[in-house]
Amino acid sequence: MGALREGGTPEQRLSAWIAGTRDAVLSALMALAELRAWRARAEAGTADLSGRTPRLLVDALARHVMVALPQLVAETGASRPALARALAILEARGLVREVTGQGRYRVWAART
Repeated sequence: MGALREGGTPEQRLSAWIAGTRDAVLSALMALAELRAWRARAEAGTADLSGRTPRLLVDALARHVMVALPQLVAETGASRPALARALAILEARGLVREVTGQGRYRVWAART
């Protein structure tokens, strides 16, 4: 029985809601741990790169599940070519993946 379904006693419904909330919190904590581990790998994997763009890119990817290049330009203030180069480097190093499979309107995500 789901927590938001009708039926059952108030105690049963509350118990189901608490169990669902617990499961959601555990999932969120696991996702956060994966993201922290990715960020540590990304920072170590880009430590040899000069300039601010790689650091800004790692910061942005840590904040968003998925991000497109125009959003990165707006958020970081870095140029489109600089971000495209940094994304290519991070992809070659196994830190990010392009999720759309398209040549245009590409979207990137951290490879957790």
